[in-house]
Amino acid sequence: MTKRKKVALMVGARGIIGSHLIDHLVEAGEWDVVGLSRRGGVSTDRVRHIAVDLLDADQTRQKLRDLTDVTHVFYTAFQDRPTWAELVAPNLSMLVHVVEAIEPVAKGLEHVSLMQGTKVYGAHLGPFKTPARESDPPHMPPEFNVDQQQFLEARQKGQSWTWSALRPPMVCGFALGVPMNLAMVIAIYATMSKELGVPLRFPGKRGAYDNLLEVVDAGLLARATVWAATDPRCANQVFNINNGDLFRWSEMWPKIARFFELEVAPPLPMPLAVVMADKEAVWNSIVEKYGLERHSFAEVSSWRFGDGIFSADYDMIADASKARRFGFHEFVDTEEMFTRVFTDFRRRKVIP
Repeated sequence: MTKRKKVALMVGARGIIGSHLIDHLVEAGEWDVVGLSRRGGVSTDRVRHIAVDLLDADQTRQKLRDLTDVTHVFYTAFQDRPTWAELVAPNLSMLVHVVEAIEPVAKGLEHVSLMQGTKVYGAHLGPFKTPARESDPPHMPPEFNVDQQQFLEARQKGQSWTWSALRPPMVCGFALGVPMNLAMVIAIYATMSKELGVPLRFPGKRGAYDNLLEVVDAGLLARATVWAATDPRCANQVFNINNGDLFRWSEMWPKIARFFELEVAPPLPMPLAVVMADKEAVWNSIVEKYGLERHSFAEVSSWRFGDGIFSADYDMIADASKARRFGFHEFVDTEEMFTRVFTDFRRRKVIP
């Protein structure tokens, strides 16, 4: 009997999570991929890119109407907005538009995977109960992650397809022009510090230097996402996913500084969105001096996101034991991950 081909609809294909998911699916060898993004991309024999504005329901329906062979939807798209409340309308609408467009035409749809995050637990609001668990009650709305999950739960009732939701902390890996990229924040900040002849100071709140936190490697998250989408045990379940270890910036920061051959000085609260606002000329000179790829300052900057992470002076950790109980046992050493990701940035000539 011929094994049925798997076809992934990757929503948010150009982001840090979506791009690593595509790499993992292609490497697995048993998937064809259709990538959706606003910018589109260069298609290959295994990956077809489609440019689409997911906020436009009619355009989404038209662009997806021929995707009859899709078996799995991996939803990683995100639209940033200035305030927490403003995130709800666009991010819920995009998911609704995708599901309402693909479900009627993809008769063999098996699964919809939703990428969430620790905002579900209120991590962006202030000190929250840690370690956070999937069974913890939601906080006072609005919260787009919760609204998205509730939509999927209601839509799935009576259907043959299932859903899963992944809740990672900060995701680390290569991607350009994305609003949430912690490793890129650190790499560009360290590169600029070295060029300007200043030590690598932790720029956040003093309390944030000593709190416990965790991150997740983009590759590990990709493997966990596909596992949850294809293992029957994970149907209609939510999973926290992280590297499996904890760290404090007070211990990790000197190790990062050594990678960039920088001295460390005591932390000094400096909003990066402010202190880096006038540094575009410095970045452009670094690109010329070291023959780097010509990525604009905007493409490599996620300063507002970095400020949010570095100002969180409370523990930011979640319990990922549920995923292990359900069968996912991979882990990544976070120090090794930072070294590998920064080395990859150098290989790609993003930093010198």
